[in-house]
Amino acid sequence: MQVQLSHPARTVEVKGPKKVKDLLRELNLVVEAHLVIKGDDLVTEDEMLYDGDQIEIRPVISGG
Repeated sequence: MQVQLSHPARTVEVKGPKKVKDLLRELNLVVEAHLVIKGDDLVTEDEMLYDGDQIEIRPVISGG
C-alpha cells in the first residue's frame, strides 16, 4: 500500500494486510497522535489495510 506522510512530507510503500495500529508502530508513530485516512475516510486503529490502499497519515494538531 502507498502511505503518504505529511510531517516530514514523504511517501513510503508498505506491505499489507495489517491493522492501522500495526502500520503506525512499524513507522514509529504514536497511535494517539496521528489520524489515518484511507481514500476519503478517517479510519480507526483496528481497521485492516490492504495492498493497493491509498493511505494518508496526518499528525493531530491542537491549539488554544
